[in-house]
Amino acid sequence: MDKQKSTDLLHGGIMKSIFWFSIPLLIGNLFQQLYNTVDSYVVGNFVSKQALAAVGASSPIINMLIGFFMGLSTGAGVVIAQYYGSEDHSRLEKAVHSSAALTIAMSIVLTIVGVIGTNPMLKAVGIPADVFPESSTYLMIYFAGISFNLIYNMGSGILRAVGDSKRPLYFLIITSLINVVLDFLFVKYLHLGVAGAGYATLISQAISSIMVVYVLIKTNDIYKLSLKNIHFHFPILKRIIMIGLPTGLQQSIVSLSNVIVQSYVNAFGSSVVAGYSASIRIDGFVNLPLQSFNMAITTFVGQNIGAKQYDRVKKGTKITMIMTLAVIVAVSGGLYFYGENVLALFNNEPDVIEAGRMMQLAFIPFYIVLPFTQIYSGVLRGAGKSSVPMYIMVFNFVILRQIYLAIITSMTKSVFYVFMGWPITWITCSLMFVIYYHKVKWLPNI
Repeated sequence: MDKQKSTDLLHGGIMKSIFWFSIPLLIGNLFQQLYNTVDSYVVGNFVSKQALAAVGASSPIINMLIGFFMGLSTGAGVVIAQYYGSEDHSRLEKAVHSSAALTIAMSIVLTIVGVIGTNPMLKAVGIPADVFPESSTYLMIYFAGISFNLIYNMGSGILRAVGDSKRPLYFLIITSLINVVLDFLFVKYLHLGVAGAGYATLISQAISSIMVVYVLIKTNDIYKLSLKNIHFHFPILKRIIMIGLPTGLQQSIVSLSNVIVQSYVNAFGSSVVAGYSASIRIDGFVNLPLQSFNMAITTFVGQNIGAKQYDRVKKGTKITMIMTLAVIVAVSGGLYFYGENVLALFNNEPDVIEAGRMMQLAFIPFYIVLPFTQIYSGVLRGAGKSSVPMYIMVFNFVILRQIYLAIITSMTKSVFYVFMGWPITWITCSLMFVIYYHKVKWLPNI
């Protein structure tokens, strides 16, 4: 194993190892977030608020389809991390090639479903008429190149599972910067509108996928990818699916719920949709540290369970929770004081900023509960208990949230109470994770 490129999560100081493993993930997630955020910024400033609304309204639909694959990718990462921790090189090699075969199959399926389903999905969620054409254009281009996104995410997941969180970061930095340059070139200077933003994303993701595949093929380490060996090893594939399928279903179902929530927001017109779109982009940045620690603790737990270091798992969970809580308090404070300024970067029309700020004020007081969901769900996935986060999140973010929205929209026409559907279900979800983590046996053999 190429030690200088990986972080040792099995030995030494826990805080130091998790922190340094998380930093590349955080920076990587930051640049990942920049893909669509830069799209929103450029079209919101150089096209129109309808274009901003179009890009923002497309995100829940994209996440609904990609979320399923990302869950399977998480399952592959957990399996690879556990085989790495137990030094089972034969099964690790099979897991890598089964993951590659799964990526190829899912790329074909999601490309077809995305391209064919774009307009029916947009009609189903009631996209405003002045936003629909541009939303359709952006989604068509995105789904035409969705395989690049899947290849990069699976490849970088393999690298992270064996402790290498740095090279996926380098690839993201390079391609995110390319995306920024192409966004301005295509939209501001060549006047291609939202289509230009879509092409910029497609090209950038294609480059990132080529980079990660090149590394996997050229390495001489135990995770080396050989194109001729890509096929399904069914016992390994079954284990990947058993762990990844619940996460994939959870992410897809929750994203579907967000598509339905988007339909409630759409009813308030393009200005509110634009404000919502800007605010949800900012919310994505708020969640970056949580997602990074979630990914880090999943790998940490997977490797240490593979090595049967159960006390280290418990200590790592506690330390990661404390770090995450400290970060979210600081980020929430910054957003409270400077949130309107950040909203104005996307579009400076007063009605757009007003809608976005309303959403921010609904969210900010309740960000403090999100670490309990993110860290405990990551721990349980790393332990192979991925069905538990699925049940808890689907119940809260789908069933409970939709019940709340159905009731509240029959009582009031204020969009503020639509926005409150998020924090209310964050609270109930976090409570369930706390109870499960502390009251139910989830570690093996203890």
